[in-house]
Amino acid sequence: MRSAAPAISCTVNLARIRIPLTSTTYVLQSSSYVHRTYKGGSPMQTIPTERIDFQSGGTRCAAWLTLPDGPGPHPAVVLAHGLGATHDMMLAVYEQHFAAAGIATLAFDYRHTGASDGQPRQRISLRAQGADVHAALARLRTHPAIDSTRLGLWGTSLGAMNVVRVAAQRADIAAAVVQCPIVHGPGAARSLGILGPLRLVPAVVEDTLRTLIRRGRRYIPIVGPSGGFAMVTADGAEAGWNSTVPADAVFDNRIAAGGAVAIVTTSALRHAARVRAPLLVCVCDRENLMDPRYGELVAQRAPNGIARHYDSDHFAIYHPPLVDRVLADQTAFLREHLRVGA
Repeated sequence: MRSAAPAISCTVNLARIRIPLTSTTYVLQSSSYVHRTYKGGSPMQTIPTERIDFQSGGTRCAAWLTLPDGPGPHPAVVLAHGLGATHDMMLAVYEQHFAAAGIATLAFDYRHTGASDGQPRQRISLRAQGADVHAALARLRTHPAIDSTRLGLWGTSLGAMNVVRVAAQRADIAAAVVQCPIVHGPGAARSLGILGPLRLVPAVVEDTLRTLIRRGRRYIPIVGPSGGFAMVTADGAEAGWNSTVPADAVFDNRIAAGGAVAIVTTSALRHAARVRAPLLVCVCDRENLMDPRYGELVAQRAPNGIARHYDSDHFAIYHPPLVDRVLADQTAFLREHLRVGA
């Protein structure tokens, strides 16, 4: 993995990011806190992106449509991001590249995160996120510039869990791609060792009780230093996560603690055999958030699955020089199965 760029400190007003916690583990009880970000690798936009928000479960999801040049209707892919990640965290790379190759993309922020509506903030539910992916596909199907017979899914990190599960439920998906896939929650939990999940138990219990008595949510950090108090504490995870955050963006590093339970107990492995669409699984052979063999197992179980392997940890796959090779493989796969030019 290439080393991260030097850290940049910026002050974030807590009026905009409210953290109703009494714990001082990672929140400073003051009017502001210091948020460390790293320069990301998103390119300058050259192909216009249009906001086309949609409703999911009665809540507005912010969404961005990027269309290729030339007359439509175009094949299109829904981009499903990872844990706590939002549209401004590297997705422009994929929007621009796929559009240049003749494939439209619809990127979106899950409910309760980023530019989307939904209270409480940072309530991360895999069930709700799956419904958001279905709603994004429905939005594409009604767009006049999109060919509804050539729809695909693309997911990164935990977004791969959503893509595999949604693809298993539908017969109208022409192709699916996942990269650095987190597809087996128990496996991801085991990578933290026995103490990692145990540290979170009191916060999960508190969040559950707060929900029952309607006293707000108990939040925990999504990612933190190795051995620290956070949902993800693998070596290199904190720097790697922040390497996907552009200098002008803010990553809201928290999750309502109760949501962690579903994430670490959910698996896409049992859904893979029902994925009828061609499925490309881009496996990071030095994956540091989960045993990479689980990603390969998804490809083996899917009737039309194929695995490609990369000498990468969970985060190097987002950055040059490796991202160029990965994008070339993904684009060739999508162009074939979405029949670009047909």
